[in-house]
Amino acid sequence: MSKHLSVVVPVYNESKSIKPMLDGLRKEVHNIPFSVSVVYDFDEDTTVPVVKKIKDRYPFEVRLVKNNLGRGALNAIKTGISKADGDAVLVMMADLSDRPSDISRMYTLIEQGYDVVCGSRYMRGGGQDSRTLFKRLMSQMIGLSLHYIIGIQTHDVTNNFKMYRKDIFRRIKIESTGGFELAMEITVKANALGMRITEVPTVWRDRSAGKSRFNLWGWAPRYFKWYVYALTHRPR
Repeated sequence: MSKHLSVVVPVYNESKSIKPMLDGLRKEVHNIPFSVSVVYDFDEDTTVPVVKKIKDRYPFEVRLVKNNLGRGALNAIKTGISKADGDAVLVMMADLSDRPSDISRMYTLIEQGYDVVCGSRYMRGGGQDSRTLFKRLMSQMIGLSLHYIIGIQTHDVTNNFKMYRKDIFRRIKIESTGGFELAMEITVKANALGMRITEVPTVWRDRSAGKSRFNLWGWAPRYFKWYVYALTHRPR
């Protein structure tokens, strides 16, 4: 496993946002080696021809990776993690909602020995611009309550903008079946195993182009499952 950051970007028809996202990485991420895996579900995805056209313009490697586990954001992320060859893995959305300027600081914390580094909207300095009030309130309630009730070392367990030490996946088996609850599952399991978790403030912005695959009502029970897991699996 080489010493660099693997950035995993699940996509679904992100032809309008993928270039600005890659441009943001080029502009904001400095002094760390990294590669980008753009993970797509099907060959007709509008992101694919755009990436093929521009991928050689960047000073970092940009790979197209086909999701081989079945369609959906969850399987795309799992595929990206399984194929990552860096010592750390960052999951980042292509819709410009995540802030590339936070990545170098996150990787520095991985180098300092942390296992999970969370981009946190709910700590001092963080924030979000979301048009969905209930979605924001639900994720904030989950994150803050787990921080103060069980002492998990992040205020924001639900945000998918997280960096992981790659070798933690030898001990953590992913069981999620829905989608973006995956980040919460990994974080609460890492906490239960006594792994080192920390956070950096980030500002999350609603997508400006394309269609979100987040389904609040369909996935709410799955978030609740991992909330109960966190309450009942305290670190030894």
